Amino acid sequence: MQAGALIAKGIACRRGDRILFAGLALSLAPGSALHLVGPNGTGKTSLLRVLAGLLPPAAPCTIEWQGSLAYLDGRTALDEHLPLAEALSFWSALDNSPPPPLERLGLTRLADIPVRYLSTGQRKRAGLARLIGQQADHWLLDEPLNGLDAEGTALVEALIAERRAAGGVVIVASHQPIALPGAQVLDLRDHPA
Repeated sequence: MQAGALIAKGIACRRGDRILFAGLALSLAPGSALHLVGPNGTGKTSLLRVLAGLLPPAAPCTIEWQGSLAYLDGRTALDEHLPLAEALSFWSALDNSPPPPLERLGLTRLADIPVRYLSTGQRKRAGLARLIGQQADHWLLDEPLNGLDAEGTALVEALIAERRAAGGVVIVASHQPIALPGAQVLDLRDHPA
């Protein structure tokens, strides 16, 4: 894996006529984590989307990632009509990567079930399978614990710890408590326009 970091300066985000935050600067070293906190509507998801290049910032800024990036939100990006294993195989072929570890993610018995029949927690695990399959250096995770039980939560925390141990940066937006030892915490309420 190509270890890297994030340097970002002057990030601003607008929703309609309202500036959510402005002048935000981030510097994350290899293996570090950032926990985005705050109530709904403060811009946690928007910040993740700006950092991923999916949402344009509200003002000129600098965002420099060294290494590849993967983003996980509530959508799995899996074909709803295909069996889970087949839907994941599509992405493995596209990413030129080995199939994700279904057994570790508790998905083996669901391999032949169409994605549309998966529960919220099963979909979250399928999304994690897709995330792992991307083999990206750095992860942006939006509410990664939604729909997961205690075992699923522990799994996500272990996967994050492994990604960080390999030198990856992990940024998590979560309302739920999540174990991120040594992580920086950013409350976007502290960065108003």
